[in-house]
Amino acid sequence: MSPLAEHEMLVLGLSNIEEDVYRHLLRNPGIEVEDIHVLLRHEAEPTRRSVQRLRELKIIQEVDGLARACEPELVVARLAEQRLEELYDGIRSLTHLRPLVDSLGREVPEPELGEDLRTVERITGLEAIRTRLDELAFFARDEVLAAEPYDALTPENIESSRPLDMRCLRRGVSCRSLIRRTALEDGPTRAYLQELTAAGARIRVLDELDELMLVYDRHTALVPLDPSNTAKGALCSQEEGIVTTVVNNFERLWAGADDFTALVEQRGESLRGPELTEIQTKVLHLMCTVGKDEIGAREAGIALRTYRRHISDLMQLLGAENRAHAALLARERSWI
Repeated sequence: MSPLAEHEMLVLGLSNIEEDVYRHLLRNPGIEVEDIHVLLRHEAEPTRRSVQRLRELKIIQEVDGLARACEPELVVARLAEQRLEELYDGIRSLTHLRPLVDSLGREVPEPELGEDLRTVERITGLEAIRTRLDELAFFARDEVLAAEPYDALTPENIESSRPLDMRCLRRGVSCRSLIRRTALEDGPTRAYLQELTAAGARIRVLDELDELMLVYDRHTALVPLDPSNTAKGALCSQEEGIVTTVVNNFERLWAGADDFTALVEQRGESLRGPELTEIQTKVLHLMCTVGKDEIGAREAGIALRTYRRHISDLMQLLGAENRAHAALLARERSWI
């Protein structure tokens, strides 16, 4: 493959020049790298820096001045692991933005005496409500309280809720939820609640629950305009009296509710969600550590088609869009 070919290792953190050097050494092991920039038609100094970084990453090795490329399986696994750690570090840094928000907020002039503080916001339209919920979940720092009177969640509900819920739980936000007992009878809903519990959420169950309540950091409360028809919109309030009333109502209901964990254990079901079989666990590990399916299938001792079918099943089970996403989700569930 020439240096002009499409570069595929950018996703693993290698620059175009670094990939060109690595591929060249795969094709031509045991050569000197001093003048490799001439062969690759790159500038000397960027190529020299690329070679040095490949040495530091242990992607190439030199003996007696002659360089060789390390095995692709090991290189891809090492780079993928490093890239995942970088992504996690980035995610962690992006979850601590409140000091920045507070700093910017201090730039806003104080309202004039008597000015409308707009402590109650009326929100109509499903998209506007979802946008507001996304904002509130993103900036929640300490606690989210939720009372949700549904009998079952649709797949769309689950997919839209998962990133918001997991974002809070990954940051260490305390999440407490009240649900109806009838929701336990729906398989996908129960599985999602198990997923949340495994990630650190606390859930309690009531025989009767008719009130929809959401409270963020005991500072902002969201309730429906019409409890009998939530499609009409919602009220979002930061008025202390309103928020306190909603919180007190939630705590009253919470005190009389049954623990979701205990109820699930009584049913004989694992709170960790579906358990992986031995072969699924092995395939998941290989998928995250080897570069080629052929090698993974061989190490798992199964046919290539079977190996790929297991990967497809795992991605569906995790709700992953691709293999990198599957690796991240598997880590969140402590499967790898």
